[in-house]
Amino acid sequence: MKKILLLLLLCVSIGTYSYATIKNAQNRIVSFLRVSEQNIVKEDGSKHLILGTNLGNWLNPEGYMFGFQKTNAPWKINQMLCELIGPDDAAKFWKEFKENYITEKDIEFIALTGSNTIRLPFHYKLFTDEDYMGLTSQQDGFKIVDKVVEWCRKYNIYLILDMHDAPGGQTGDNIDDSYGYPWLFESETSQKKFCDIWEKIAEHYKNEPVILGYELINEPIAPYFSNMDEMNAKLELLQKRAVQAIRRKDKRHIILLGGAQWNGNFKPFSDWNYDNNIMYTCHRYGGEATKAAIQQIIDFRDKVNLPMYMGEIGHNTDQWQADFCKVMRDNNIGYTFWPYKKVDNSCFMAIKRPEGWQSIIDYSEKARITFKDIRDARPDQGVTKELLKKFIENSRFENCLVQDSYIKSLNINTDNN
Repeated sequence: MKKILLLLLLCVSIGTYSYATIKNAQNRIVSFLRVSEQNIVKEDGSKHLILGTNLGNWLNPEGYMFGFQKTNAPWKINQMLCELIGPDDAAKFWKEFKENYITEKDIEFIALTGSNTIRLPFHYKLFTDEDYMGLTSQQDGFKIVDKVVEWCRKYNIYLILDMHDAPGGQTGDNIDDSYGYPWLFESETSQKKFCDIWEKIAEHYKNEPVILGYELINEPIAPYFSNMDEMNAKLELLQKRAVQAIRRKDKRHIILLGGAQWNGNFKPFSDWNYDNNIMYTCHRYGGEATKAAIQQIIDFRDKVNLPMYMGEIGHNTDQWQADFCKVMRDNNIGYTFWPYKKVDNSCFMAIKRPEGWQSIIDYSEKARITFKDIRDARPDQGVTKELLKKFIENSRFENCLVQDSYIKSLNINTDNN
């Protein structure tokens, strides 16, 4: 009865989702998926068009989702927290953040919207003994992902594992938690670690049908570097190496390959026959919401005759999203919205900024070059601790604000997915 009441309350809160949608989400049969020419298909041969969202910011924090701009990478956010409240309380914040930012209620709600797939961005350090989000050993990556797998199984949603932050950095910007350059493509140590982590993940999840597939690296090689073409030429070689590592443990799961330059440039790829269960993934923000705007992506998809999936869209008007999602569906391209949750709006679930949150934002934007800068700029520690505690409380599912029109614009509430 409690579960039924919760579902009814959710229906009322967003005003558009029916009992049929709830029933659909609960009754989908999760089976291993595979590539069949340009489609993803289930074991019975039926088609699976990816429709859903991304759990960004949870396991790979980004500054703008907290309202920060200059303090934008995970290492910068953690450093700021240590400056504000000390390393012990910073570690406590990350522990509570991971426990509360995404819970089973969030996964249940995502299923209620009609979504059939969740993309889970993660930092590679969650699977090593490196310092990350308050832990320096016994990292909890498998513990967290195992929990998400169980929730997704319960609500019959597929899960894409997306290494958003690779060893050394694959992008060279804040999104990969790097130091401003994609060192992954110049470091054999980082490349070996990258492949070893994927092999370990593949061993752990090789028998798990809830996992749709493994997305090797997010948005490799930003377009800022004079040797961009040289690094682009190394991308496919690294992908092949990682695919081989995964296949040593896991022969069944799909492997997703992103293009260079924000997952938008597929020209560096020349071989798509080295594995029988790979597909490609692209991203797009802005521009015209037309087929012509993504014709090069469609042409590449048609040439390789493999599925193409839009892993990230978002941060636009409802009308743009509705128009662009129609273009993608008309052209057999599934999609996951970015992000599911953040401060303010342009997401599924909006987090309300705590009263006084601006004091932390102000600190995040100030120059903190010297220790005197830090001492002079730092707000009251007790107040800051309470604000951070309140942020975590506001980020819980039951305290977020449903962005109904945004969800509707994505056209994922359908009985045919």
